[in-house]
Amino acid sequence: MLRAVFINSSPMKLAITSLSLAVVIAALAVPGAWAQAAKGRGAVKLTTAELKTSEQVFKQTPQGELKLYVHYPPDRGKDDRRPAIIFFFGGAWKHGSPAQFLPQAEYFAARGLVSVRADYRISSKHQTTPEKCIEDAKSAVRWLRSHAGELGVDPDKIIASGGSAGGHLAAATALVPGHEAKEDDAKVSCKPNALVLFNPALHFPEFSVKDADGNPLKDFWPTPFLKKGAPPAILFFGTNDKMVTQGREYLAKSKELGCRAELYTAEGQGHGFFNRSPWTEITARQADLFLASLGYLQGEPALKLPDGAPALKREE
Repeated sequence: MLRAVFINSSPMKLAITSLSLAVVIAALAVPGAWAQAAKGRGAVKLTTAELKTSEQVFKQTPQGELKLYVHYPPDRGKDDRRPAIIFFFGGAWKHGSPAQFLPQAEYFAARGLVSVRADYRISSKHQTTPEKCIEDAKSAVRWLRSHAGELGVDPDKIIASGGSAGGHLAAATALVPGHEAKEDDAKVSCKPNALVLFNPALHFPEFSVKDADGNPLKDFWPTPFLKKGAPPAILFFGTNDKMVTQGREYLAKSKELGCRAELYTAEGQGHGFFNRSPWTEITARQADLFLASLGYLQGEPALKLPDGAPALKREE
């Protein structure tokens, strides 16, 4: 279970901080909760392409096996070396399902990427704490890179993506030291080559998340570990999301270091806005343009937005 402690807090400060934490945790849980609800009402479809898929067990844990759900481009060939994108679902490291990013995974597979949705251990299902989420995310990227040949993937063009807590995990694979699974081959890099982050949790210095032994987790938040040479990144936030300040902090630090980072905001939108139409389409299209600028995709986005669709604002 996710737990938090507060340091040097008077009763008044504790009440305020507790309220803030409640808001944060509720926000972090939105994407996973939405993904579960979407199963009942039909998620957004971003492509009509027919895709081949496979399920791959990437890790055996004491709590059970973990899988990757792989979507292949329709024109897949045996000698492919394509860029790949791996998605991590949100839900406060406690809830959620790989079903969340099905629309985006299908879309980017139709556009030519090998698209992967990753499972990882969460407290509601596996009774684990958040450091195991980072371990599993790093294991997933390592498995994808080490099996690149059989999947038709270019191991030097792997994109990590995710929303909220899943965005945290994607960024953590690139930036956060430690939290390594003992069984992993450390010679295989867990660092992706690019990041596509949907309202990621990047830096919460006001509270500490605890590990299974009740000790505050160290080296947990990605932003403090930003350094020159970090992967290029695109970030999406709603302006009504209290976490947007974390995106702005990440952008400012990236500029100072000379790292490429793009921050797009959706006016009046809250946490998890990218999970619903038209923002699912709008953010996917902008991510497409970003990946094309890196040479990972070719041509114009397949998504055509209707006249009058709301626009994202790029923050500088």
